[in-house]
Amino acid sequence: MMWSEQAPISLRIFSLPAQLPVVRAAVEKTCELLGFDDQTTGQVVLSVDEALTNIIKHAYKSACDRPIEIELSVLETEALPALRISLRDYGCWVDPSLIRSRDLHDIRPGGLGVHIMKNCMDSVDYRQADGGGTLLTMTKNLPVQAREA
Repeated sequence: MMWSEQAPISLRIFSLPAQLPVVRAAVEKTCELLGFDDQTTGQVVLSVDEALTNIIKHAYKSACDRPIEIELSVLETEALPALRISLRDYGCWVDPSLIRSRDLHDIRPGGLGVHIMKNCMDSVDYRQADGGGTLLTMTKNLPVQAREA
C-alpha cells in the first residue's frame, strides 16, 4: 500500500515550545518516507517549525496551554502529488493580507518565518477556520522518484 493511501498522521500538541521537537521529528520522518532529499526535508521541517512558532507567539500571545492540531497527508491532485501539512489553531484570526515578513534588508533576528515558508514550500494558504482561529495549509510537491513508485 502506498503512503498516500493510508490515513493522515494527526498530532495534537499544546502551544508549548518544548513540544516542537516531537513535531519536527514526525515531519522529518514523513519527508524521508516520501523520498525527499535531505535539503528539501530540512526546508519542510524549518517551515513547519516557523509556522508553529508564529502560532505560539502571535495567535496565542505566548500562552503555553492552547491546542494546535497538525495533520500530515499526501494530497493527490491532477497536477502533482504533494505532502500537505495543515496546522490548526484556535487563536486570534489575522487577515492573510496583513501577514508580512519584515524587509530582508533589515538585518536583525526574527520576522522571517513567513518569508521562509513561502520560499521553501510550494504553497502556503491561510484561512479562517470554522469556530475561530486559523487553518494554515502548506504543500510541498513530492519528488519525482516518489511519484513514480
